[in-house]
Amino acid sequence: MKATIKHLYISPDHNYFGRYGMASMKNPIVECDSLELVAGSGIVSDRFFDYEPDYKGQITFFDWAVYQKISSRFPAEEFAAAVFRRNVVVEGVDLNSLIGKRFRINGMEFTGSCECSPCFWMDEAVGDGAEDFLKGRGGLRARIVSGGSLVAGDANFKVLGDVESEA
Repeated sequence: MKATIKHLYISPDHNYFGRYGMASMKNPIVECDSLELVAGSGIVSDRFFDYEPDYKGQITFFDWAVYQKISSRFPAEEFAAAVFRRNVVVEGVDLNSLIGKRFRINGMEFTGSCECSPCFWMDEAVGDGAEDFLKGRGGLRARIVSGGSLVAGDANFKVLGDVESEA
């Protein structure tokens, strides 16, 4: 199946994570031409690289179609796809269907862990009501099974099957 990687981002530090009830930070999110993925560790130079063993969010994905919908829902606001602080913005993939699945993008393999649920700071980043709007479509957290270099542009995408449960 064909997909398109629209944007790639890293952030060297957290703005929201672990900051419930506190003001958000102002750490930048940096758009990249490519991301260097390391199996079991994450994205080189990203805030979640080697965060903890087997971390469920070594990489995060966001759906371009959701970005377009929320942009039309909040037309008075101007914001880039970077405000969602997800690593990969992709078009043509149903991200929720990848929870519990093993999948491949351009030869690199991933396992879908869970939804990357929106937090209350989405209202600050996008506008009042953004958190509610994004419930159920906040993106995908995934683990990196095999790494390499991920670049923006056309991508070959394939679902490989269910994640085998560890007994």
